[in-house]
Amino acid sequence: MSPTAATSRTYRYYDFILGAFVCVLLCSNLIGPAKVATVQLPIIGDFTFGAGVLFFPISYVFGDVLTEVYGYARARRVIWSGLTALVFASIMATVVVKLPAAAGWHGQEAYESIFGQTPRIVLASITAFFLGEFMNSYTLAKMKLWTNGNALWSRIIGSTIIGEGVDCLVFYPIAFFGVWETRLVVTVMLSNYALKVLWEVLATPLTYRLIAALKHAENEDYFDRETAFTPFTLHT
Repeated sequence: MSPTAATSRTYRYYDFILGAFVCVLLCSNLIGPAKVATVQLPIIGDFTFGAGVLFFPISYVFGDVLTEVYGYARARRVIWSGLTALVFASIMATVVVKLPAAAGWHGQEAYESIFGQTPRIVLASITAFFLGEFMNSYTLAKMKLWTNGNALWSRIIGSTIIGEGVDCLVFYPIAFFGVWETRLVVTVMLSNYALKVLWEVLATPLTYRLIAALKHAENEDYFDRETAFTPFTLHT
């Protein structure tokens, strides 16, 4: 099937996945990054991680599903939708935080601590998302061609290793070097990366089921043989 023919189709569930992807992305970026948690694990002991890591990898599951079922071009449109939502949320948070607080309202300090992200954190978040998601989608699409559609597990996990690796390597140094102690930055970056990859491995059976169900429901299993892999276009 040619890219033009494939992308002119109407899909039953594509819009729902797009909405879920953007929802998870916004929630994990607005709620999660402000908190660093430490839990005690058997054998390992204290384990420090960014709280957002518990939910952010869900966006990579959706990214895998989108690319595997609908192809890179349609996944690219979803990534740009997510990027636009992140930019808008950052602008909105900045404006709302800067508005003068009403007399008698005493929540400004708490509000600023949660939503008053510095420009470097906003830059780090947007840049890491853009690079990580596109590397994830690109890697999965290419591996699907290399494996001729076989060994789905290898491209689900392989694309996550690449995509999440890029995300972590970009986000934490840009956002926190010079703000946190260097040791904490490296600790959180490595622990979050390990958790994200482990999360994806554990979620692989669920991802398999979701992909199989969508392929059947949409009658689609797209191969990006003629796709232009540039991220800088919305054409499909």
